[in-house]
Order: sequence, then structure tokens, then C-alpha cells
Amino acid sequence: MSKGERTRSAILDRATDLASQIGLTGLTIGHLADDLRLSKSGLFAHFRSKATLQIRVLEHAAAKVVEQVVRPGVREARGAARLRALFERWLAWDTAPSQLGGCVFAQAASELDDRTGPVRDRLVQLQREWIGVLGTSVRLGVAAGRFRPDADAEQFAQDLYGVMLAFHHAWRLLGDPQAEHRARRAFAALLDGIRAPGADANVPMAGGAS
Repeated sequence: MSKGERTRSAILDRATDLASQIGLTGLTIGHLADDLRLSKSGLFAHFRSKATLQIRVLEHAAAKVVEQVVRPGVREARGAARLRALFERWLAWDTAPSQLGGCVFAQAASELDDRTGPVRDRLVQLQREWIGVLGTSVRLGVAAGRFRPDADAEQFAQDLYGVMLAFHHAWRLLGDPQAEHRARRAFAALLDGIRAPGADANVPMAGGAS
């Protein structure tokens, strides 16, 4: 990675942190320049517009999710182990101390759901890709005989995505100390609903659920 690429990555790291705290729509080139004590014109040369900055933040965060959640998750065996790894790593991502406001995608979803434009379009695309990872993991589990042949991959992916968003809300907004425990119980119930008889039945989850 060149010096310029390292600088750009560091800028996007900070921009992503800010977006998770103040919201993606609140992130502007001027705000970021003030925070980093850099010239607005210098940052403008990097991003050219507020919308471009916000899209780059989403893409930067998505690359981090791929690195920290998806790639290590899909190294696990097909079936429950893979889905469990993806879920647990996403929980770690959302609660990481480095993300003071939590997952930037969960934050942005509530801001942009009723808006139009290229930033929302990119967010939708990236979230569909994440839901697609979950659905594909179910289908591969079916093919491996770990899940029931009639398991509905799309339904499972949507339901698990809902568990994740509910966890984010309960943890970040409501401050519920049982949020993680309840999210894991919800995940375990979803998994039990598609598991093939006898498959991975005795593999415990983190946090005490099984």
C-alpha cells in the first residue's frame, strides 16, 4: 500500500467512526476536515462531494466487514458452524470499542430508508450482498446435508437480519444488558428451525446458548 493509499485509508477509518456516531447524513467534507485538522480543499481533492465521501465510507466499512466477518466466517464448515461464525463475528463488529456508535450500516439504514439517491442505492446494494451471504450459507448447508432440504434460505436470511437490527437497537438505544443473550437465543431458535435431524445438535454457542 502506497503512502497515499495509507493516508486515504486512515481518513476513511476516521470518517467511518464519525458516521457511526453522528450519522452518515451528518458527515460532510467540512466536518471531517475540522475533525482531522486538515484543509477542506485537500479532502475535497480526495472525495469531490459529500455524496462521494458517504459512499466511500460505506464501501470502506463493507471492506472491513468482509475482512473481519465474512472471510473468517466462510472458512468454517458448511452448516451451523458457518452461520454461527458469521453471526458471532457480526456481533463483535457491532460492539467493537473502535466503533463508538456501532455498525455504520445499521445506523445508515434508519437515516436513508425513506430517501433517494446514490448513497441510499449503494447502501441497499451492500446490505443485499450481506443478506445474500447469509442466504448462500443456508443453501450450502442444505447441499451439505446439514440443513433440512426444505429450508427457506431467503426467509432465514431476512429473519436473521432482523435479529441483528433488533440487537443493535436494544444494545445501542435501549441499553439492554440482556441484548446479546437474547440475540443469541433468537439466532439459536432460527438455526433449530432449519437444522437437519441430528446435525450439529450438540455444538454450543458463545454466551451459553446452544
